[in-house]
Amino acid sequence: MKIEKYISALLYRYQCVTVPGFGAFLTEWQSAQVIEGQHSFIPPRKIVSFNSNIKSNDGLLANHIALTEKISYDQALSKINYQVNFWLEKLQNKETLSLENIGDILVNNENNWVFKPNQAINYLTDSFGLSSFNSPEIQREVKQVETPIETPTLTLVEEEHIEENNEVIALPQTAVKSNTNWLKYAAAVAIFASAGTFGYKYYYDYSIEQKTLLVEKTVQEQINKKIQEATFIIPNPTQSVDLTIEKPEIKPYHVIAAAFRSENNAKKAMEELKKQGYLNATVLPITKHNLYPVAFESFSTLSEANKLKNKIITEHAIDAWLKID
Repeated sequence: MKIEKYISALLYRYQCVTVPGFGAFLTEWQSAQVIEGQHSFIPPRKIVSFNSNIKSNDGLLANHIALTEKISYDQALSKINYQVNFWLEKLQNKETLSLENIGDILVNNENNWVFKPNQAINYLTDSFGLSSFNSPEIQREVKQVETPIETPTLTLVEEEHIEENNEVIALPQTAVKSNTNWLKYAAAVAIFASAGTFGYKYYYDYSIEQKTLLVEKTVQEQINKKIQEATFIIPNPTQSVDLTIEKPEIKPYHVIAAAFRSENNAKKAMEELKKQGYLNATVLPITKHNLYPVAFESFSTLSEANKLKNKIITEHAIDAWLKID
């Protein structure tokens, strides 16, 4: 019996599927990507990885096989052990182990297992029906619009010739002399009258201005007096107190080693990681899939988490993965 089809079915629903005595297959969510150079689009997906250090039986795979095949739990475990022995023998002979819809496991020159996932399978159910595609580059034509040059228009205005008709009336000499004397007296009277009117107006404006300034000064003094009466001084003002509240540091990025259905198994794995030198190892709260993730360490930034994950993969050949709250 090939158990990889049961592992593949569980990977759609769970984040970690452990094969007792062999290792655990983990899924990590990856957002949609647009590769600009290739003009291609990759939908959101769940990437499958493998961790050979997680071998404890959490009961998930055995229970699923027992319910599907309608056999007992012990019979399901025996079938799993038989398949695992076959896989181990194949890897010991340095043959490539191909798991349908999951990926290939091979042994490198350093006798380490290397897992190559099947990129054609997307275990993210929310992306069902979406596939990668390439889009040709859009060539846009640039149209040049020529701006017409407006030519100025000239308007000719015809000049109108206006002829003035000036008539000259001749007066008798006697009338001119008498009118000249009368105009002298009239001009003198007009000058004295206008001088008197101008002097009176200047005096009137000056007196009004002085009275206005006096009223404004009186009003300003009354306002200053009211302000002085309303002003008071506090002899001993209360000093302000500065309170500094330390905010707890949020660490949403977790480097995960494994996930267990049993909380006790998760705590045992955490203690084992601490013995190996990962003193900040913790058991995270239970997920929506009823699993208890065990983290090597949690960080506040994504760069720090990726740095530790890459270090673990390079130095210990362990497929650690990230969990983001």
